[in-house]
Amino acid sequence: MAQKTTSLKITLSEPIHHSSYRVLYGDTDAGGVVYNANYLRYFELGRSDFMRQYITSYKILEDLGIILPVVESYMRHKAPAKYDDLVTIKTSMQQASAISWRFNHHVLRQEDNRLLVKGFTVHAAVNRQGKLTKLPSDILNKMKKIL
Repeated sequence: MAQKTTSLKITLSEPIHHSSYRVLYGDTDAGGVVYNANYLRYFELGRSDFMRQYITSYKILEDLGIILPVVESYMRHKAPAKYDDLVTIKTSMQQASAISWRFNHHVLRQEDNRLLVKGFTVHAAVNRQGKLTKLPSDILNKMKKIL
């Protein structure tokens, strides 16, 4: 008997950043569709663009000795993307604290605006030794303004 899966509600809230990406041949698998793990790369593209526009770049955080590894992720696949599809990655920040934050993502095919994948990533702020560290106050203030 098949097990029923739970579908989490993954909503986006303002501000929502839109990133465009054209699917490369190398993104696809033997079935001709985007390999599932590549959607995490698409999430990263959206998240990096969101951060750069609204908060700061990852490069600046790394220069401060702060790294933001993914500590949790979730994806719900709704329809496949294929080679040469132009997709939009919509990203919004949902939760934030002094040491972690969560981004929600929707990936849509631009041609028909069909939702392909929705999901989230949660990130913890750590120093170069891997110890949890608080984000600088100016970064926290920008995050609070968004939420």
